[in-house]
Amino acid sequence: MSQAQQKTGRPEAGPPAVNGLDRFFRITERGSTFGRELRGGLATFFTMAYILVLNPLVLGGAEDKFGERLDPVQLTTATALVAAVMTIVMGVGGNLPLALAAGLGLNAVVAFQIAPLMSWDDAMGLIVLEGLLICLLVVTGLREAVMHAIPQPLKQAISVGIGLFIALIGFVDAGFVSRIPDAAGTTVPVQLGSTGTLTGWPMLVFCLGVLLTVGLLARRVRGAILVSILVMTLVAVVINALADVRTWGLTTPEWPDRIVDAPDFGLLGEFSLFGAFGQAGVVTVALLVFTLILSDFFDTMGTVVGVSAEAGLLDERGRVPNLGRVLLIDGAAAVAGGASSASSATSYIESAAGVGEGARTGFANLVTGSLFGLALFLTPLLTVVPLQAAAPALVAVGFLMMTQVKYIEWDRYEIAVPAFLTIAVMPFTYSITNGIGAGFVAYVVIKTVLGRAKEVHWLLWGTSALFVVYFAIDPIEQVLGVK
Repeated sequence: MSQAQQKTGRPEAGPPAVNGLDRFFRITERGSTFGRELRGGLATFFTMAYILVLNPLVLGGAEDKFGERLDPVQLTTATALVAAVMTIVMGVGGNLPLALAAGLGLNAVVAFQIAPLMSWDDAMGLIVLEGLLICLLVVTGLREAVMHAIPQPLKQAISVGIGLFIALIGFVDAGFVSRIPDAAGTTVPVQLGSTGTLTGWPMLVFCLGVLLTVGLLARRVRGAILVSILVMTLVAVVINALADVRTWGLTTPEWPDRIVDAPDFGLLGEFSLFGAFGQAGVVTVALLVFTLILSDFFDTMGTVVGVSAEAGLLDERGRVPNLGRVLLIDGAAAVAGGASSASSATSYIESAAGVGEGARTGFANLVTGSLFGLALFLTPLLTVVPLQAAAPALVAVGFLMMTQVKYIEWDRYEIAVPAFLTIAVMPFTYSITNGIGAGFVAYVVIKTVLGRAKEVHWLLWGTSALFVVYFAIDPIEQVLGVK
């Protein structure tokens, strides 16, 4: 294998394709098989199926300016529909194993920051507007140009940071790590378990799941991640039936009273594209849209780069295949999410679980998208998997992505410091965007201090300036009198 291939993890060209479907998705060419794609699609679905429960909880638990709430059943339908359609579109159009669904963080912004200022229709119209503006950035080539302007070491740092971030997501989702309440009077922000110790049967399921997953990976067992999810789900179902378990969190591993549940499409099309301007004012709306665009823009950038790097799909210059189409589809997903009242849909870093299972093409998305499609009717059955059974996959994938840290030149401070900040800020602030912003700003500052400002691409100067505004948004809003 060449040095370039070693640094990007790219597979060598495989044997000729066996059929038309293989040729279209380039499955054999990318060193994959239909079996791996199937397992990858299943693994990705099970690690992100929680969104079917969590998104309705976040959006349905908030009120708009007029005291109105969104219907949870309709939100579940909208969430599953957008995830199904846009994941399949990404698979066919972008040919990457990159699933999409309502973005966590973005939905919280909509629920608790935007909706209190206007009606739900107006809030979702802002999401549609944000998505259209992102699509415009893609069409003009600006979004793709920004990604190409990022130095390769920073792309590697983004992948490593996402690895730590996704592992932390797994630990938090399972309850292995929890926030210490402010009332505790301590400066320590997080702790082991909910009380400083590991307690309860669900925690045992998670710990055994982590050990099972890493053990199967070490043994090079095919389908290690998927096998672990299925085995620990069965264990959780048995434990739940025999033991007195107080709570499993969002999903309980028990056989549902009914398997089929009729979808309710009542929220589709319920948005007002420009109504927010009349409710909140031009300046406020402009700042809200800016925040949404920047967060969505760079969250997606980090996810696309991280997942593609882990799959070994980056070329010798660190570029993502079919990047223009991938970014356009992601922008269209934001539009679809707003138009269906499911909040902005975006690429999911949990897709790395499918990559860890062997997925390398968009065929895996057909599997994941189809399962979200089934969830429109089989939500009670498909949400049997508890987070404690799925989260070990995220921890294992975090390890796999972390291995790219060896490619960063730690003896060069102009690379090492921005890389470190990118890697550290992502998990510590629970945000891919924040990590990318910290790395960009540090890279520009250090290059300037060293008298090598001309080496910095002009797009990095521009995006770094935007990140300065992003990080200073609160004092800027105060100066403008928005707050």
